[in-house]
Amino acid sequence: MIMSSRLAYGMADEGLLPTSLTRVLPNRRTPWVAIVVTTAVAVGLTLIGDLAMLAETVVLLLLVVFVSTNVAVLVLRRDRVEHRHFRTPRALPVLALVTCGVLLSRQSGTVWLLGAGMLVLGVLLHLVTRRFSTASAGSVAATTAA
Repeated sequence: MIMSSRLAYGMADEGLLPTSLTRVLPNRRTPWVAIVVTTAVAVGLTLIGDLAMLAETVVLLLLVVFVSTNVAVLVLRRDRVEHRHFRTPRALPVLALVTCGVLLSRQSGTVWLLGAGMLVLGVLLHLVTRRFSTASAGSVAATTAA
């Protein structure tokens, strides 16, 4: 959970989440809005269940992140680039995916439902962010063209 605010900040900085999550304290550069939002989500999750459920849900969501990262590694291995870049044997991300699969299979149905709800909420938040950022970019382009 500690890294969730930085993850939210980074995703907002890339335009995947609302830009309000990129607000930082002037001197420390701490993403205070992302910290407040992720803490509120954590408190909400503990009100739904107990601390163990919160921990299991975080583990499930982190495993989803690890799965997507390892799939990306396999996809990016096929890209041919002209510069030298990091490469890893194909067996490593495959082994990581198998390991994640085993760990994901150990989660309870309740945790899967809660995790799926969180994923759906995240996707909806992303789509709303994308919709409004596209709309505002279109209105700015229309204003500058006129």
